[in-house]
Amino acid sequence: MVPSEPRARRRPGGPGRWWAAAGVRVRSTVAAVLVLALLAAAGGTAGLLVLRSSLHNTLATSALVQARLVRVSVERGALDGTDASAVERLRAVVGTDSDRGTHVQVVTGEGRVAAASYALRDLPALSRRLPPVAETDVRERALPVLGTGADGERWLVAVLGADAGGQRYAVVVAESTAAVDRGLRTATGLVVAGALVLLVAVGVATWVFVGRSLRPVEAIRRTVDGISSTDLDGRVPVPPGDDEVARLARTMNAMLARLATSQRAQRRFVADASHELRSPVATLRAAADVQRRHPGSAAPGEFADLVRSESVRLEHLVADLLLLARADEGALGAVRTEVDLDELLESEAARLRASARVAVAVRTVPARVLGDPGQLARVVRNLTDNAARHARGRVELGVRREGGEAVVAVADDGPGVPADERERVFDRFVRLQDSRDRGSGGTGLGLAIVAGAVAAHGGRVLCAQREPGPGALFEVRLPLAGDPDEDPDEDLEGDDRGDDRGDDRGDDRGGGRGRAEGGGGAAGQPPSAASR
Repeated sequence: MVPSEPRARRRPGGPGRWWAAAGVRVRSTVAAVLVLALLAAAGGTAGLLVLRSSLHNTLATSALVQARLVRVSVERGALDGTDASAVERLRAVVGTDSDRGTHVQVVTGEGRVAAASYALRDLPALSRRLPPVAETDVRERALPVLGTGADGERWLVAVLGADAGGQRYAVVVAESTAAVDRGLRTATGLVVAGALVLLVAVGVATWVFVGRSLRPVEAIRRTVDGISSTDLDGRVPVPPGDDEVARLARTMNAMLARLATSQRAQRRFVADASHELRSPVATLRAAADVQRRHPGSAAPGEFADLVRSESVRLEHLVADLLLLARADEGALGAVRTEVDLDELLESEAARLRASARVAVAVRTVPARVLGDPGQLARVVRNLTDNAARHARGRVELGVRREGGEAVVAVADDGPGVPADERERVFDRFVRLQDSRDRGSGGTGLGLAIVAGAVAAHGGRVLCAQREPGPGALFEVRLPLAGDPDEDPDEDLEGDDRGDDRGDDRGDDRGGGRGRAEGGGGAAGQPPSAASR
């Protein structure tokens, strides 16, 4: 067997490509017309077949009725010609002497024509079949003996078997199918004409209705085509109703809004980052210029300390930016080990007592989560540094378990965060009014890093009012490791090691202050989400 050749690849300009490029409007119209054409062809053919069968049955019934009427008038003497009066009566019934438009023969069992209608005089028997008595035989055939076979005219020949005084005979009736054929041709023409009119009407209606349905889509396309990457404020028109096109328009507008928000956040982030990076670089350059132009104006130790402090500040800022970039890529929290949050909080409390001017109160229960120890330690460190920076005299740290979550709470007794700023406080480079001083305000990225790291660990962070106030409260909620229903060890009661140093050392700094170390979105959301 010769292996078949591989099927040739479809050419780019083939019918399949044309169909794909024809457009929804053309394809819908063509599909609707084709489906209707198939249905009309099937329905019309079935209807014409039923009509033809019905007309032929009517014609056969008429022929058989006429044959039965003739059979009633047949006597034995008429068949063998022994009774002249019977012969005359039979000839009168079949119409031998006058043309009545009928085609009737009475044929004896021997095949002899005993009587015939006017049109069949002197013609041989149309059928030599002899059915049993009272039974019929109906067939459609051509009858050239009638002189009409040349034009293709067909005849319906009905034969009725009968008996007269013991002598068998048959009554033969022939009916022309010309009228039936004319009726079928007329009906076929009407069906075809009606189908064509219906196809045209459906094609035009489909073309118009699909075109109107696609107008909103075309308006959406034109609007989107006119929106550039530098201006994402345009919105597509939303048609009335709640169909698929309206939902598409609303989805497009929501997407454009997200893109515009993300673009604005990105531009703001780039501008803020440029500003933050420019400041230490400018300080270093100015110090170098002064030292070059005025040698000895500053002691070498002072100059070295300035360079070191600005370099450290620049290093921290770049590290924070890289960390936030990793958060945007979803690369934070890739390491998953068991981390004891209570130990992290107690370590931070010890650090604060040794380095800060505030009193520190700690209350913890054992709480273990799965995560990156370094990232979680950074979360706790940023929150405690933020609390210590803004506290009047007291910082409260705590870990508790609620359901399947570990809750880390960091509170201070400072001015607190205004309610309308508690989501924006997690945005990058956000500083509230009294944190514009770099000596206390930080870089504006600490809380953004917190939000990004917590989100990468499947948790959420929120800012609220400390109760009882005044002050701010930051809560981090992370899923517990192991069995979340396991009760904490009752023997390990919360450690309330509050140091009352400075409890009464409040100040009257009121109003909003630079709570934010940075961004990353609303509480519990990753930085990338907020930047949108």
